[in-house]
Amino acid sequence: MSSISHSSASPPKKKPVWKGLGFQVGVSMVLGVVVGLIWPELGASLKLLGDIFLRLIKTAVAPLVFLTVVAGIAAAGDFKRVGKVGLTATIYFEIVSTIAIVYGLAAAYLFNVGRGMGHVAASQQAEKGAANAAKLASQSHTTFDQFLLNVFPDNFVGAFAKGELLQVLVIAIIFGAALLSLKPDKRAPIEGGLATISNAFFEFIHLIMKLAPVGTFGAVAYAVGANGTDVLIALAWLVLSFYLTIIGFIAIVLGAICLIFRINLLGLLRYIKDEIIVVLGTASSESVLPKLLEKLPGYGASRQAVGLVMPTGYAFNLDGTSIYMGMGVVFLSHAYGIDITWTQLGTLMAIMLLTSKGAATVSGGTFVVFAATVTASGFIPVEGLALLFGVYRFMSMAVATCNVVGNCVATIVTAKLCGEFDPAKAALANRDPQAAERAIVSEFELAAPAERGRPAMAAT
Repeated sequence: MSSISHSSASPPKKKPVWKGLGFQVGVSMVLGVVVGLIWPELGASLKLLGDIFLRLIKTAVAPLVFLTVVAGIAAAGDFKRVGKVGLTATIYFEIVSTIAIVYGLAAAYLFNVGRGMGHVAASQQAEKGAANAAKLASQSHTTFDQFLLNVFPDNFVGAFAKGELLQVLVIAIIFGAALLSLKPDKRAPIEGGLATISNAFFEFIHLIMKLAPVGTFGAVAYAVGANGTDVLIALAWLVLSFYLTIIGFIAIVLGAICLIFRINLLGLLRYIKDEIIVVLGTASSESVLPKLLEKLPGYGASRQAVGLVMPTGYAFNLDGTSIYMGMGVVFLSHAYGIDITWTQLGTLMAIMLLTSKGAATVSGGTFVVFAATVTASGFIPVEGLALLFGVYRFMSMAVATCNVVGNCVATIVTAKLCGEFDPAKAALANRDPQAAERAIVSEFELAAPAERGRPAMAAT
C-alpha cells in the first residue's frame, strides 16, 4: 500500500514530445514523403520495411481478437448481457453503414469526381497496374452463399492461420459461450490460462510497436516513390475530395451521433490521437487494434463492451470502406461516361451493404471488396479498377482512419446504451488523456490475476 500511495503522490513525469510514438511516426511520414519524391527508386524499394511491420502486427491480431472476445463473454457473466451488447452493436452497425454508403455516393456527385477524364485517361492508367487490378478482381467473384459459408470455419487452427477475422469471431463467440456454461470452479483455471497467454501477446505487440516509425517510413516512401507525381496530379481531385468527405463524415455524421449520445468527439479524438497517427502512416486499422482494446476502457466503456464490440466492428462497421466504395463506383461511372439510374443506384447500395462486410475477411481488404462490388454491378467496367489502383494507397490511409474512429464511437455508444459506461472515466480522459491511460494501467495492475488479460488490457 505504501508503494501505491507513493506512486499516487509522485506521478511519473511526462515524456518529452520527441519520445512519443505519435511524434516519431509523424516525422517518419514526412521523411518518407521526402525520400519518395526526391529518390523515387529508393522509395519504391523501401516497401519491404512497411510490409515487415504489418506482417508482424497481423501475426497477433487474430489471437488477440479471440482472447478479448472470449474474455468479454466470460466477464459478462451471462448470455443475456452478451446478447444485449451484441444486438445493440449490430443494429448500430447496420444503420451507420447505410448512412456511410449514402453519404459517399452523395459526396461523389457533389464533388463530381471522375467527370471529364474520359476514355483516354482510363486507358492510360489501365496500362499501369492492370495486372494487379485483374488479380484482385479475380478474388472478388463470390455469391451470397459462398460469402455466408466463408463466415463459418471448417478448421479451428485454419481460421487463425489464414487471418479470417469473421471466422475467428465465430470461434471466439462459441468458445466463450462454452466457457460460460462451465461451473465457476472449472472455468477459473481456463480463464487464468487465457489471461496469461493474453498478457504474453500484449507484450509481443509492445515490442513490435517500437518498429512503427520504421514501418511507416518504408510504407510512405514506397507509396510516393512507386506512384510518382504524374499519378498524384492526375487523380489529385479524387484524393482531395475523398479526404474532405472523410473529414466531413467524422465531423458531421459521427459528430451528430456523439452529440445525441453526449460524447465529446474532440476529447475522444485527442484521447486516441497517437493511434490515428499510426493508422495514417501504415494505412492499416489492424496496427492499432491491440492498443485500442487497452485504451477505450480508460474512456469509460467497460472492458466487456470493448472486448465484444471493437473486434466485431472491425468486420461489420467499416464506415471508411463504405464511403470509399460509394465514391469509387461514381468515379468510375463518370470516367467511362456511364449514367447510373436510380434502380442501378439502389442495386449498388444493396450490393455494397453486403460486400462491405467482407472487407476484413479477404486478402487485399477494401480494394478487393470494391472489386467485388464493381464485378457484381454488371455495368461498371471491371478494367476501370486499374484507374483507382495507383492512388489506393493514399486513399486507404483515410479509409483506415475513418474505420478506426467510427469503431471507437460505436463502442462508446453501445456501452452507453447497454449501461456499460463510466462517465467519470470519460471526463478524466477528456481533461487529461495521459492521466486516464495511467489510471487504466493501474487498474489492470491492481486487478485480480483472473481479471488480467481481459479486453481492457489488450495493450500495445
